Amino acid sequence: MTDRLRIALAQLNPKVGDLPGNLALARAALADAVAAKADILMFSELFLTGYFPDDLLFKPQFIKDAMQAARDLVADTAGTEVVLVLPTVWWDKTGLHNAAIVAENGEIIATRLKRELPNTDVFYEKRYFTAGPLAMPVLIKGVSVGIPICEDIWHASVCEHLAMRGAEIMLCPNGSPYWTNKQHIRKELVRARVAEDDVPMLYLNQVGGQDELVFDGASFAIEPGDKLVLQGKSFATDFIVSDWVRGDDGWTCANGEVTELTTTDEAPWLACVLGLRDYVHKNGFSQVVLGLSGGIDSAVVAAMAVDALGPENVHCIMLPYRYTSEASLADARACADNLGVRYDIVAIGDPVDDALAQLAPIFGDRPADLAEENIQSRMRGVVLMAVSNKLGSMLLTTGNKSEMGVGYATIYGDMNGGYNPLKDMFKMEVYRLAGWRNAHVPGDCLGPSGEVIPQAIIDKAPSAELRPDQTDQDSLPPYPVLDAILKGIVEDELSLAEIVALGYEPALIQRIERLVNIAEYKRRQSAPGPKLTAKAFGMGRKYPITNGYKDRSI
Repeated sequence: MTDRLRIALAQLNPKVGDLPGNLALARAALADAVAAKADILMFSELFLTGYFPDDLLFKPQFIKDAMQAARDLVADTAGTEVVLVLPTVWWDKTGLHNAAIVAENGEIIATRLKRELPNTDVFYEKRYFTAGPLAMPVLIKGVSVGIPICEDIWHASVCEHLAMRGAEIMLCPNGSPYWTNKQHIRKELVRARVAEDDVPMLYLNQVGGQDELVFDGASFAIEPGDKLVLQGKSFATDFIVSDWVRGDDGWTCANGEVTELTTTDEAPWLACVLGLRDYVHKNGFSQVVLGLSGGIDSAVVAAMAVDALGPENVHCIMLPYRYTSEASLADARACADNLGVRYDIVAIGDPVDDALAQLAPIFGDRPADLAEENIQSRMRGVVLMAVSNKLGSMLLTTGNKSEMGVGYATIYGDMNGGYNPLKDMFKMEVYRLAGWRNAHVPGDCLGPSGEVIPQAIIDKAPSAELRPDQTDQDSLPPYPVLDAILKGIVEDELSLAEIVALGYEPALIQRIERLVNIAEYKRRQSAPGPKLTAKAFGMGRKYPITNGYKDRSI
């Protein structure tokens, strides 16, 4: 039995399915733990496979390869003093499990299986895994250690069971994605478990972007008495070493470092930047291209891309037509100059006019409408995709959640692209972050300081500029009103009557609900983007395209 433990938490950025790459990360962390003279090294949930592997888990060879990678890492502990807590997939006679293996001196000394399998929001673990039993603590260097895995701590019975059977300290590996206020939600949860069980808990989370999810790290530890004794970095990798001492009142942290959390103002920007950077790099790209219109959305995406990848890896293209204003041309140029990116102008007048001329016999004498407007947008999409194909840059699309909510976007036009950093961000939040970014250079962002988004872009009325003197408010209510109604419909799942009670016109609410419903087919074909809220289109909100339900509460 020991009265001191040095515990290392590997807050790292794995890639789903990259078993060799993730094993290399784990081996480097093991070497760091040996150098730090750590007694225990813990990795985040399903580290070697990456979280979450989805239907890769139905592939038998993937499971075999993942288990072999885990055995290889276990073997590496031989001749060291480090005990490994490695969350991994594990197959036994009862089925496939989300598990944690404990290894010492080259041997597996214990296996613990996740008890509570989440089946809500973005998690469908019951589709893949068999739940384990309520587990006993594991004896590590004479210390009784409980290992609840992620969702387990959301159910008081799991930690209560471990504490009642002698657990002196809890080590909790997680794959917990970011959304608004999530860091504080986690902390309150752990505070509750620690207060109930009177046992300290170390909470380890992974970091990095994985398709539409962004993991923010921000690992921490809490002692009884509501003491935050450890706090890791947010939205960045970290290797967190702390010393723990047994006293008369149990285990306490002797030297934990508390890093300040990101603010709620900063977090959405960092989430978009990290999600974009990892999506680009993990999919084998190094550069991006986007259409820079002189509007707020494309300017914000350009700034995020520069922060993620550096200005030398961002290519902005202005694609003017006869309705593009001189102000938009000037604003796009100023934004590109502020960011230091490559900027080109490719006029679409001739190809659009040629297309209209060729279509004239079919269109006949019908008045101009959305068909003609959408040709402009789709021609821009053609040009941008051509540049993407030729130069090997990933095309970014720039529609925000307000526009995507009501279908104010052209499918196969401005919706073209491999990734959309603003997909889960309402329009007014885009404006807020533009002003915020002009005053801050957050985290490890690579962009310049100062006014990166010209104030003229922030101040002017938004417009698609697809017809003379057009503004968004020709077709939509003011964005503060639209965002509030969409929040009620999409994020809060309110009835129409409940939204009317908030002070909005019934006819307007019914119109917005109809637009939300009929735009589902567009959203189903849209590019992925970082999930920033609990109800992101795609992973967080799954509605049928063919949908006959009508809310008749008003």
